Amino acid sequence: MEIFYHIDTWVAFVTLTFLEIVLGIDNIIFISITAGKLPENQIKKATNIGLLLAMVFRIILLIGVSFIIAMKDALFTIDLSWFQAAVSGQSLILLGGGIFLLYKSTSEIHHKVEGISEEEKAKTDVKSSLSKVIIQIVLIDIIFSFDSVLTAVGMTNGLDGALIVMIAAVIVSIIIMMIFALPVGKFVNKHPTIQMLALSFLILIGFMLVTESAHLSNAVIFGQHVGAIPKGYLYFAIAFSLGVEALNMKMRRLRINP
Repeated sequence: MEIFYHIDTWVAFVTLTFLEIVLGIDNIIFISITAGKLPENQIKKATNIGLLLAMVFRIILLIGVSFIIAMKDALFTIDLSWFQAAVSGQSLILLGGGIFLLYKSTSEIHHKVEGISEEEKAKTDVKSSLSKVIIQIVLIDIIFSFDSVLTAVGMTNGLDGALIVMIAAVIVSIIIMMIFALPVGKFVNKHPTIQMLALSFLILIGFMLVTESAHLSNAVIFGQHVGAIPKGYLYFAIAFSLGVEALNMKMRRLRINP
C-alpha cells in the first residue's frame, strides 16, 4: 500500500473514479429502465446484485488486461469491392454491444408508444424476470467495461501499482452507483419524457459503439474510412436535451401552480 503515499497515485485514483462514474451514468440509465419493470420490492435487489456481479466481471477484465489489449489484433479480414475491414475481438464485442443497445432501446420505445400493458409483460414468473434483468445489467456493464478498462490502462501506464489503483477506483465507483441508482431510477420512471430521452440516449450510445467498432477495424466503406465519433458530442447532446427538458418540467409546474 506504499503506492498511496505518492501524489501521482491519488491523482490517478480520483481521475479514474470520476471516469468510472461518468461512464456509469449509461449503466444507471439502463438499470433504471430495465429494473423498473420488476415489482417494487425486487428493484433494489436486482440493482445491487447486478452491480455487484458487474464489479466482479470488471475486476476480472482488469486482471486480464493484457488479453484485452491483445484482442486488438485482427482475427479475420473482409475485402469486398465496397467494404474492407480487419475485424478484431475487441471490435466484435463493441459491435455486439451496440446492436444489443439499439435493439433493446427500440423495443422499449415500441412498447411504450404502442401501450403494451405491464400486466401482459408481467405474466412470466417473477424469479425468471429477476434473473433476466440481472443478466441484462451484467451484460451491458461488461460491454461498457471494455471501453473504461482500456482507457484506465492508458491513463495508468507506467504508474507503480496501476492494477491496485484501477481495482480500487472500480470498487469505489460501483459503491457510489449503488447509492444513487435507485433515486435516479425512481425519477426516470416517474417522468415518461425523461424515460423516452433516456432511451434515445441509449440509441445514440449504441450507434456510437457500432461506429467505434468499425473504427477499430479500420473499416473502409465506399473508399471512406470510418472515423471515431468524439464522445464530447454525445455528452453535449445529452446535457442539452436534459437542459431543455428541465425547462419544460419547470414550465409545467408553473402552469399547475402559477
